[in-house]
Amino acid sequence: MSNNLSDETAETPRAASRRARPNTGRVTITSLAKLVGVTKVTISRALNTPHLVSPDTLRRVQEAVRETGYIPNLAAGSLASNRSRLVVALVPSVSGSVFQETTEAITLALRQRGYQLLVGQVGYDESSEEVLIEEILGRRPAGIVLTGVVHSQNVRQRLVASDIPIVETWDLTASPIDMLAGFSHEQVGRQAAEFLYQRGARRPAVITPDDKRAMKRANVFCEAMRGMLGKDAIALRAVKAPTHLGDGRHALASLLETDPDIDAVFCAADSLALGVLIEARATGMAVPGRLRVLGYGDLEFAKDTDPPLTTLRIDGTRIGKLAAHMLIERIEGRDVEQPIVDVGFQLMIRSSA
Repeated sequence: MSNNLSDETAETPRAASRRARPNTGRVTITSLAKLVGVTKVTISRALNTPHLVSPDTLRRVQEAVRETGYIPNLAAGSLASNRSRLVVALVPSVSGSVFQETTEAITLALRQRGYQLLVGQVGYDESSEEVLIEEILGRRPAGIVLTGVVHSQNVRQRLVASDIPIVETWDLTASPIDMLAGFSHEQVGRQAAEFLYQRGARRPAVITPDDKRAMKRANVFCEAMRGMLGKDAIALRAVKAPTHLGDGRHALASLLETDPDIDAVFCAADSLALGVLIEARATGMAVPGRLRVLGYGDLEFAKDTDPPLTTLRIDGTRIGKLAAHMLIERIEGRDVEQPIVDVGFQLMIRSSA
């Protein structure tokens, strides 16, 4: 593999691997560099910033790493350079949620630039998030991605004082801690109300998770509907987050017991909308003829429900790419031209509403 060896005298990968291992069994960056025939700096670049080395060199380094079992000491590298290559992202849920697209996009974008992502699940309890943020700050990551906007003044002050690049996501404010890539939940609620009203909804209801961002969507939906219909109240059912389709079934059944004439439901999460569709079918309610159903999130199953679910889509992939780009720019000492980006949302009109 080394450039110093001719084809006739080149070692086999197994022999090269044995030669690269010292008596302790631990492969060092020095022995790896000798094996490949490059400097330790080149090895470090190939492992940490692969876009800065040639494709051929990168291939040879990666092959040597595989053959020797070399494990880089990331902690030592961080101490030597005074810069961590670890980014932390805090999300409410890591499985089957609207945040999965964002997490995957951040992971890929960071990996391409030699950074690693550590994901922490905080649920929907703000106090749990505050505790985890305190623990993270003590470990000095290169950057932090937060889901939602931080409202606690104490936590905001701690994050600002840390001087760690931070991106808040999945929400919108004119005064982020540092940078932001998100959208307006109030606008989502308003758009949902206007759409269902235009579709003929006159006795609407809303089913929502009880977390802060979902309640923003639900409350603005109710406010907008009251304004258009001239009603004092709009039926609302809040269920504990994270929600499941069973919650949607039970909530619709409860709403219909109170008001059997409900003709439209805005579900502030697609999981609830799926439950509403199942409950409507079980009780013989035609969708959309008798009941219009609108969701939020455009999860993977939304286009395949029966009928296909009309929902509000958030471009989680774009949020993730923006968050990663902002962090990398700041971490590497460059200015971020647009530190606040509203990605908006898209109404996916299908057959349920």
